[in-house]
Amino acid sequence: MRTIVSMLHQASQKFPNRAYATKKGDGQWIEYSYTAVDEQSDYVCAALASKAIKSQSTFGLLAEGRPEWIIAEMGVIKHKSISVPLSIKLTPEEIAFRLTHSEAVGIIASSNTLDNIVKAFLLMEGDKPVLYYLDEIDEKLVSYAKKYKWKEGVEYIAWSLLIETGKKAIEKKKDIVSSIEATIEENDTINICYTSGTTGNPKGIMLTHLNYWANSHDAVELFNIPENVFETLIVLPVDHSFAHTVGIYTSMLRGITLHFVDARGSNSAIIRNFPKNLVEVNPTFLMTVPSISGNFMKKMSQGILAKGKFLNGIFTKGLEAGIARNGDGFHPTSTWVKVKTFFPYTLASLLIFPKLRKVFGSNIQYCVGGGALLEARQQHFFAAIGVPVYQGYGLTEAAPIISSNSPSSYKFGTSGRVAPTVTCKIMKSETEEAKTGERGEIVIKGENVMKGYFKNKDASDEVLKVVDGETWLFTGDLGYYDQDGFLVVTGRAKALLIAKDGEKYSPEEVEEAIINTCDIVNQLLVYNDHSPYTAALVTLQEDKVSTLLKEENIKTPQEAYKKILELLKEYEEGSKLSIPGQWMPSTFAIIEKPFSEADKLVNSTMKLVRYKVIEYYSERVEQMYGHKEHEKLNIEVIKNLFFKD
Repeated sequence: MRTIVSMLHQASQKFPNRAYATKKGDGQWIEYSYTAVDEQSDYVCAALASKAIKSQSTFGLLAEGRPEWIIAEMGVIKHKSISVPLSIKLTPEEIAFRLTHSEAVGIIASSNTLDNIVKAFLLMEGDKPVLYYLDEIDEKLVSYAKKYKWKEGVEYIAWSLLIETGKKAIEKKKDIVSSIEATIEENDTINICYTSGTTGNPKGIMLTHLNYWANSHDAVELFNIPENVFETLIVLPVDHSFAHTVGIYTSMLRGITLHFVDARGSNSAIIRNFPKNLVEVNPTFLMTVPSISGNFMKKMSQGILAKGKFLNGIFTKGLEAGIARNGDGFHPTSTWVKVKTFFPYTLASLLIFPKLRKVFGSNIQYCVGGGALLEARQQHFFAAIGVPVYQGYGLTEAAPIISSNSPSSYKFGTSGRVAPTVTCKIMKSETEEAKTGERGEIVIKGENVMKGYFKNKDASDEVLKVVDGETWLFTGDLGYYDQDGFLVVTGRAKALLIAKDGEKYSPEEVEEAIINTCDIVNQLLVYNDHSPYTAALVTLQEDKVSTLLKEENIKTPQEAYKKILELLKEYEEGSKLSIPGQWMPSTFAIIEKPFSEADKLVNSTMKLVRYKVIEYYSERVEQMYGHKEHEKLNIEVIKNLFFKD
């Protein structure tokens, strides 16, 4: 049977004493073996069954990554029920919507997330879900229970009592779990995963045992993962489909150990403890998103710069040499390039790169990037220092892996090879397939494709289309196959730039081109809605601009603005980019404050929520089109950022 439950049972038999998941305790890491997770998830399942909860009920799951997260979800799945993974970054309003829409009978939460759960409860009408508390009873829970008159075992149940209830249920009826498992089928829905809403209201993606089974096996094949060897540190939210599949499920197939970043006390501890935990657990590989790897790149560059001109010179020349030697990662570079770059690369490899790699511990082999398009600049940087980041592409609707670069086959600037069991076409229309090098919509079929959107047939029918008797997922993403058979993803079809004459283009492609060319750019959103020219909102890398202003002895905001504009338009030089000129921004609005989650302008995977950014800065967007105050506002921002004194 191709189910997640069978995968866990097989892992428990194959890797019985291997640590499946660990968490930081007082002074040590606490391990949960594959056998322990299998056994304890039986207790969770039995506890639910003993409370006469019907199979196919839904349970929200809102907590930081930890072994109990896995145990709780596996218990729900063994119960033939449905887990609804929720982001710890959701607002109470967003939590309430998801719990109500998914018809959740329970919410599995932790001390870190309890405050927002209670706020969400206050926004919900009717009966509230039962609270399953992943921690022991603490002052916070006692306080809320007293305030709202919750009864233990009725409105809430703490972790140890849940486990104990399950143990007693199994003692009373030995086959209470196995009898439910016997009814599980591979096409049963096990997750409803809500979209992060970059293009509108969230939709509940229904994923099945088979979706995850197929995708996990594809991940193993793409990366040729060995058994009983790999370990990783999970910093991504476990509700994120990338961490969910590649972390929690794929690990069962190869005995991978998952270490969870120490989040004790608050979710903000994750960021604080990540660097320290990296060195402590010494991971073999990491799952990352562009914002995390970009932060590493920025801090590494700043750290070397602070060491002085001599070491920075070795680093810069060594990095350039490493990038030249690697080429595009797929085609071998010439002997002449290797000879010419030998000395600077060797010197940096001896003196600088090993120290940079130590940030990841001493065992790191590579990182895998997902969640958003990874700039080619980052791919070149990390490959040069010896910790390649292999870019992949996927959608939660595809469980999520569609393609990936890997150690055996990679090419910078692409999203790699399509997964073994996935069929992927580039379609110019619903009936016309694109040729090699031609852009079109990415359309896939495979056992990893979702069942549909929960309670949203119209949205399901819009993306799941039957062509010649087969169901295809129309992803809404644009891309093409290059001459070497690699998939190149260029952006979202529904977030297109639209010129005055109706011609369309992908904004992400333009944004990546500028970011890769101009290192003073922090964030960028290009915009054109039936206008004569393209414009862009930009936030700056303040440290790099500050250094530049000092080096060039620029004294006034007006001079600084002129210089910044010059740098922002460097992409025009030599027409190196294959992007038509009409899509390159003619004007920029410099934004003082970076786009952030706090303002809801980026989502939980750190992608720009395009429509919200445009709404938030609607006045600035309008001013970029011929308003006399536009330049004055930019100079004012530069003055505030760099000339406060």
